[in-house]
Amino acid sequence: MEPLLLFLIIFFWTPPHFWALALFRSDDYARAGIPMLPVVAGPDATRLQILLYTIVLVAIAVAPWPLGYFDAIYGATSLVLGAGMMWLAIEVYRYREGKQAQRATRRLFAFSILYLFALFATLLLEVVVRAAAPLLG
Repeated sequence: MEPLLLFLIIFFWTPPHFWALALFRSDDYARAGIPMLPVVAGPDATRLQILLYTIVLVAIAVAPWPLGYFDAIYGATSLVLGAGMMWLAIEVYRYREGKQAQRATRRLFAFSILYLFALFATLLLEVVVRAAAPLLG
């Protein structure tokens, strides 16, 4: 189950990350003929999909903690990062035009990189600490 959860975290992280990029670069994708979601389905549909995928992502990313795979440090980190990711996804959904919309999509894109890195770095840290605990006595 644990490897499946890790796979699902990456699987559900990918669309909000790339669709946020695609929203603020949709003109470039359209000119190049690349069928990214904002080009094919429009920006409003893309914003909705970002929000829906983020809701699922946050739920799945927290799951290893209550399932007992990782400890409270991971749980707290996941909750804080998830709250940030949700907040930004809601901003992307809420702001539809203008500079606020562009800013929201860029912020989500940038934060999503930090989100995945910090989440998996915390997982790694917990595994290393667990492995070192018996050696430290």
